[in-house]
Amino acid sequence: MNQQHHDERARIREAMDRLLAGQATASNGSLTIVALAAEADVHRMALLKRHVDLKNEFYERVRTESHQVPETEKRLRETVTKLKKTIANQRAEIEELRQQVIRLALANAVLTHEDDRQARHAPAPDNVLPFRPPKA
Repeated sequence: MNQQHHDERARIREAMDRLLAGQATASNGSLTIVALAAEADVHRMALLKRHVDLKNEFYERVRTESHQVPETEKRLRETVTKLKKTIANQRAEIEELRQQVIRLALANAVLTHEDDRQARHAPAPDNVLPFRPPKA
């Protein structure tokens, strides 16, 4: 590990301590990776790419020390809840549409049957000649 990398990790750990103590100096004090990156004066992607272990440690400390759920997890849970509602609504709509298709198919069969029955009993117009003579 080079010195710059080591210094960056030290700044991140110090920033974790300040955020969890509620003594933010360079960020809004929220318990998020964005605030941690601002507090440590590192790019957010550094936490997501080079220091994944520190990111995970931060979220674990947020859970255990502050007894809070990290903001990202809250947003994900809200999204999951919304998506589950959407799926339930879509399933209900699909079932309703299936029932409507069945009703329309039955109505079509009844109307076709009635139309065929009426056509058989209706007299043929005088000016129509069949291609083949009717079978007797």
